Amino acid sequence: MKKIILSLAVLISSHSLFAQTLKLTSPDGKIILSVNDQGKPNYEMSFLGESIIQRSRLGLAFKDTIAFSDGFTISSSETQSAKEVWQLPWGERKNVTDEHNELLVTFAINNRTETKKFKVRFRLFNDGVGFRYEVPKQQDIEHVEIINEFTEFVINDADKATAWWIPARGWNRYEYIYNTTKLASVDRAHTPFTFKLDSGTHLSIHEAALVDYAAMTINQKRPGVLKANLTPWSDGVLVKTKTHFKSPWRTIQISKDAVGLLNSDLILNLNEPNKLGDVSWVEPAKYVGIWWGMHINANTWGSGEKHGATTSETMRYIDFAAEHGFAGVLVEGWNLGWDGDWFFNGDVFNFSKAYDDFDIAAISAYGEKKGVRLIGHHETSGNVTNYRNQMNDAYALYEKHGVRQVKTGYVADGGDIKRIDEHGIIRKEWHDGQFMVSEYLHSITEAAKHKISINTHEPIKATGLRRTYPNWISREGARGQEFNAWGTPPNPPEHTTILPFTRMLAGPMDFTPGIFDMSFNGLGDKSNRPQTTLAKQLALYVVLYSPIQMAADLPKNYQANLAAFQFIKDVPTDWHESIAIAGEVGEYVAFARQESGGDDWFVGALTDEQARTLTLPLDFLDKNKRYQAQIYRDGKNAEWINNPYEMIIESKQVTANDQLVLPLATSGGAAIRFKAL
Repeated sequence: MKKIILSLAVLISSHSLFAQTLKLTSPDGKIILSVNDQGKPNYEMSFLGESIIQRSRLGLAFKDTIAFSDGFTISSSETQSAKEVWQLPWGERKNVTDEHNELLVTFAINNRTETKKFKVRFRLFNDGVGFRYEVPKQQDIEHVEIINEFTEFVINDADKATAWWIPARGWNRYEYIYNTTKLASVDRAHTPFTFKLDSGTHLSIHEAALVDYAAMTINQKRPGVLKANLTPWSDGVLVKTKTHFKSPWRTIQISKDAVGLLNSDLILNLNEPNKLGDVSWVEPAKYVGIWWGMHINANTWGSGEKHGATTSETMRYIDFAAEHGFAGVLVEGWNLGWDGDWFFNGDVFNFSKAYDDFDIAAISAYGEKKGVRLIGHHETSGNVTNYRNQMNDAYALYEKHGVRQVKTGYVADGGDIKRIDEHGIIRKEWHDGQFMVSEYLHSITEAAKHKISINTHEPIKATGLRRTYPNWISREGARGQEFNAWGTPPNPPEHTTILPFTRMLAGPMDFTPGIFDMSFNGLGDKSNRPQTTLAKQLALYVVLYSPIQMAADLPKNYQANLAAFQFIKDVPTDWHESIAIAGEVGEYVAFARQESGGDDWFVGALTDEQARTLTLPLDFLDKNKRYQAQIYRDGKNAEWINNPYEMIIESKQVTANDQLVLPLATSGGAAIRFKAL
């Protein structure tokens, strides 16, 4: 790993008794950041000469002291420049380049009795900016409660910009269909919040390294004035902390086109390096699971004659996994607590006691002989105190039986996470409030003690902490495949053409692709079913990145189409390199990824409800090699409503000088393996 840190002169463009402006440029000179103290602390940004963030406010307000905003002026600044290449233990790519220029600005106010100050640290990359608040110890102030964050992102001509967004703090977590509207029409939105200016420039607002702080959502105060809106505690306070503290990074990813957003590593670069040491026990892999059958009512989570999580059924899945090269079998519904209306059963879940028809010791021993691990599952139904009280015993049980990955669930409506406070009183919190931010991370650090990786469902949003805690291997955090079984409505064709440019900018998602039987509720556009072709289901394995990928359908449906199933068997989950090669938000997207430790490349391409033809140059391939392109694509008459299964599987030899022409059906796709010859 190479790291270089240099001093960098900051430019003071104006200075007077009343105000000064500091300027910083990105390493490639395309982004210019200005920080000013005129009236109140603020910043603005331009990209390729275009004003993209107009003068926007900075600052914080506290419950028992003055607001850190009006009257604060720039008292000092420091700058530096850094460039390093660091490595991910698993991920979209092996090597990540961190190149940025940094400006640390101290704002202060003086009165007759004391001086108060806060700092804002800006890191400017070629693909955007991250900035955070750093509040040092203050005279006579130790514990503080934040009641407002003034951070703004002011956008010009909001009525001409297009935004893709989901609402913040509704009944649900992040599991909404995305809205496509003019930016001026947005009310409150979760991040990543992505929009396109009238000029074509694309931006996405998010945050990085969210630790011991409330999650940031976006509130549009008036057209174009986007304000940070932190998720509160049950008592209304936003953040409870003490000085010295640091906020998460507020991030703005910037690109001249949609594809550029997909190739950004900004979020990862703003997180701290791995704190866990040796993480060779974190294992990217593909798995199958006793899961989809419950969603389509073939099985039940709770006990009874249709119980899915039985010893015999799990062993049958282990046999299937071993035959086809899958590393694990996920089993949901094995532990006591699922009977009745389990959505409200958070008090009675027991994470160490199984139903009588599930023998975890026998199953684990059987799996060990077959080379297949049991993948654990803990559903809390939002009762996190009950889970915390059992967590150590539950992880110890899994460790004893060779479990390396656990899927956790926090099914509860948006503000209904249940905790018991220090007085024994039940409090209801949000999934993305400060309390739950810390609770999710606690599960990660406790799991690491048992060499267990966590796949969080109903999670706090991803903010790049997988770099710091590599056992946080994946998470949900958007509308996944299960909504195609019972959602009202199911995910529309455009859903997976929006996710890469929004949710996936935050990090991996356990979407659970690979449904082969679209007709469990009948075909047609009104049925609950995946609104895709079969080829698009294959493409999802490349487009929607996760280091753990599930073959989500029932084994019998794969046995009925082994030719198409071959791509799922072949596609890796860990990559040496990933490159977005085509895309427009909500229309189509294509990724090329090179397998980790090998020479093969894989491409996934998919479209919305519009059929289209993509022409993809293959210049990402090694120029000194020939490849066999194994292509799985929509058939001539394929279309998602009535003919989703028609698919052409073909092979041809190609080089980096060639291009592929891929006709995509309505809500169709293509999946390709480039096997090095």
